[in-house]
Amino acid sequence: CVMEHIRKTLQQIVIDAVRRAPAEDVPLLAWALACGAAVAEKTRATAFSDGELMILVPDAAWRTQMLSLTGEYLRQLREITDGRIERLRFVLASEVEKQ
Repeated sequence: CVMEHIRKTLQQIVIDAVRRAPAEDVPLLAWALACGAAVAEKTRATAFSDGELMILVPDAAWRTQMLSLTGEYLRQLREITDGRIERLRFVLASEVEKQ
Protein backbone atom coordinates (compact mmCIF):
# COMPACT_ATOMS: atom_id res chain seq x y z
CA CYS A 1 0.00 0.00 0.00
CA VAL A 2 1.32 3.43 -0.94
CA MET A 3 0.19 5.06 2.33
CA GLU A 4 2.01 2.42 4.40
CA HIS A 5 5.20 3.05 2.43
CA ILE A 6 4.85 6.82 2.92
CA ARG A 7 4.22 6.35 6.66
CA LYS A 8 7.32 4.16 7.07
CA THR A 9 9.43 6.61 5.06
CA LEU A 10 8.28 9.56 7.17
CA GLN A 11 8.87 7.60 10.37
CA GLN A 12 12.44 6.81 9.24
CA ILE A 13 13.06 10.49 8.46
CA VAL A 14 11.94 11.45 11.98
CA ILE A 15 14.05 8.68 13.57
CA ASP A 16 17.09 9.86 11.61
CA ALA A 17 16.47 13.44 12.79
CA VAL A 18 16.20 12.31 16.42
CA ARG A 19 19.48 10.39 16.11
CA ARG A 20 21.20 13.57 14.90
CA ALA A 21 20.07 15.53 17.98
CA PRO A 22 22.58 16.16 20.77
CA ALA A 23 23.40 12.80 22.40
CA GLU A 24 21.87 13.73 25.76
CA ASP A 25 18.54 14.63 24.08
CA VAL A 26 18.13 11.49 21.96
CA PRO A 27 16.54 9.24 24.66
CA LEU A 28 14.10 11.98 25.68
CA LEU A 29 13.08 12.70 22.08
CA ALA A 30 12.80 8.98 21.28
CA TRP A 31 10.02 8.46 23.83
CA ALA A 32 7.35 10.22 21.73
CA LEU A 33 8.35 8.15 18.69
CA ALA A 34 8.20 4.88 20.60
CA CYS A 35 4.93 5.46 22.42
CA GLY A 36 2.96 7.36 19.77
CA ALA A 37 1.10 10.65 19.81
CA ALA A 38 -1.81 9.65 22.07
CA VAL A 39 0.47 8.38 24.86
CA ALA A 40 2.99 11.20 24.37
CA GLU A 41 0.16 13.66 24.96
CA LYS A 42 -0.33 12.28 28.51
CA THR A 43 3.24 11.27 29.41
CA ARG A 44 6.68 12.88 29.20
CA ALA A 45 10.24 11.62 29.25
CA THR A 46 11.96 13.82 31.82
CA ALA A 47 15.40 12.35 32.48
CA PHE A 48 17.90 9.80 31.22
CA SER A 49 20.73 8.46 33.35
CA ASP A 50 22.75 5.22 33.46
CA GLY A 51 20.56 3.55 30.84
CA GLU A 52 17.29 4.44 32.58
CA LEU A 53 14.67 6.66 31.00
CA MET A 54 12.29 8.31 33.47
CA ILE A 55 8.75 8.84 32.21
CA LEU A 56 6.28 11.11 33.98
CA VAL A 57 2.73 9.67 34.02
CA PRO A 58 -0.46 11.42 35.20
CA ASP A 59 -1.73 8.76 37.64
CA ALA A 60 -1.44 5.20 38.95
CA ALA A 61 -3.77 3.81 36.27
CA TRP A 62 -1.48 5.22 33.58
CA ARG A 63 1.57 3.77 35.34
CA THR A 64 -0.06 0.32 35.44
CA GLN A 65 -0.88 0.54 31.75
CA MET A 66 2.63 1.72 30.85
CA LEU A 67 4.22 -1.06 32.91
CA SER A 68 2.23 -3.63 30.93
CA LEU A 69 3.69 -2.20 27.71
CA THR A 70 7.29 -1.81 28.93
CA GLY A 71 8.67 -4.62 26.78
CA GLU A 72 7.25 -3.19 23.56
CA TYR A 73 8.36 0.35 24.39
CA LEU A 74 11.88 -0.82 25.27
CA ARG A 75 12.16 -2.73 22.01
CA GLN A 76 11.21 0.36 20.02
CA LEU A 77 13.38 2.69 22.10
CA ARG A 78 16.43 0.45 21.75
CA GLU A 79 15.94 0.40 18.00
CA ILE A 80 15.69 4.20 17.81
CA THR A 81 18.59 4.86 20.21
CA ASP A 82 20.89 2.01 19.17
CA GLY A 83 20.42 0.23 22.49
CA ARG A 84 21.17 3.13 24.85
CA ILE A 85 17.96 2.71 26.86
CA GLU A 86 18.03 -0.33 29.16
CA ARG A 87 15.20 0.42 31.60
CA LEU A 88 12.08 2.54 31.92
CA ARG A 89 10.89 4.07 35.18
CA PHE A 90 7.34 5.41 35.31
CA VAL A 91 6.89 8.13 37.92
CA LEU A 92 3.65 9.77 38.99
CA ALA A 93 3.49 13.52 38.45
CA SER A 94 2.30 13.89 42.07
CA GLU A 95 5.44 12.09 43.34
CA VAL A 96 7.70 14.50 41.48
CA GLU A 97 5.81 17.57 42.72
CA LYS A 98 6.41 16.50 46.35
CA GLN A 99 10.18 16.53 45.93
